[in-house]
Amino acid sequence: MAELERPERLQIMLTADELTALENWRFDKRMPSRSAAVRELLRRGLDADGFLTAGAGAKSQDFGILTNVANGDGVADGSSGSD
Repeated sequence: MAELERPERLQIMLTADELTALENWRFDKRMPSRSAAVRELLRRGLDADGFLTAGAGAKSQDFGILTNVANGDGVADGSSGSD
């Protein structure tokens, strides 16, 4: 079996309302998974800039906290990628 690209796990507990809000946001933004949605929200919070929604065919592995290949910005330094 191939080694995981994200070997670290983070477990969180949510209320039913929090999970509903997360799921609604995820589907509205067309995120491929809950994990991708949580990573995207973390990334947005850390960077505090606006971002595009997930592109068609985006996969969960395309979404990271420090970079976002699916949006094409590939930014790892905390900037938005635009001047």
